[in-house]
This record gives sequence, structure tokens and C-alpha cells, in this order.
Amino acid sequence: MTETTILLNRLAFARPGDKGNDSDITVFARSEAAYDHLVEVLTADIVKAHYGHLVEGEVSRWEVPKVWALKFLARDALAGGGPSSLRADNLGKALAGAVLRLEVSVPEALADAHPDLRVPADPWATAEWLAGTASSRTVDRPDVDSV
Repeated sequence: MTETTILLNRLAFARPGDKGNDSDITVFARSEAAYDHLVEVLTADIVKAHYGHLVEGEVSRWEVPKVWALKFLARDALAGGGPSSLRADNLGKALAGAVLRLEVSVPEALADAHPDLRVPADPWATAEWLAGTASSRTVDRPDVDSV
């Protein structure tokens, strides 16, 4: 079986929460096959290592198979939590997005069954929407210099 490395976000999405100085992150698999694989490879130790120095306490994991989820509780993860922290974004919401950037090794067949998620194009990413650009609608008016 040939393996490849992909980002976790191809196999799952995550929902965060926080209470005090702790953060909980629930990773929901996009399919039963993805869940079965994540149960084997997405351990509490892997998640703790991924967060590095951000999580000072232990990380625990619970399996929730009826909804294809893995729930993680990261202790001492929010630099004191709420008003005690000097982090720019200390809440657990940031940690859920971060876990989806974790690289996981998967069988190629599983990766093929979960194609890369493409973000829709941002219509405001270019200047084309500005008035007066080549592709935007312009209004006929006299040249300002000629008036």
C-alpha cells in the first residue's frame, strides 16, 4: 500500500471551544474511512507535538464514533486564558484552525477519495472591481482636463 502526506483538513474539519486556560478541539472526519484512519494516526501525543510550546499541559483524546469525531482537551493551552493572556488571539478558536494544518500520512486511495479543498476565488483580490479599470463598466464623461 502506497502512502502519501496530506493536510488534515482534507480528511476532517474542526470545532473549537475554550474554558479558562483549557481548549477543546473536536476533529470531525469527512467519511467513515477517514475516521477509521484518524483513530489510528491522530493521537494525543501527535496533537500536543503539533502545537509545540502553545500547549503547556497534557492533551487527552476521546473517540466519538457515532459522529466520526475525535475530541481533544488541551490543558494549559491559552496562556492563562481570557483576560490573563498576553497572546493576540488566545482563545481556543485559533487552535482548531491550527490542527487542520497538521500533515498526516494516509494511503493514496484515502487521499484520492478526499480531494484537496479549494477555496473559492476572492472577487475582491484584484483591482478589476474598481471603477475605471479595463474590465469594469465605465461611465462616459468629459476629460477633467478639458473642462
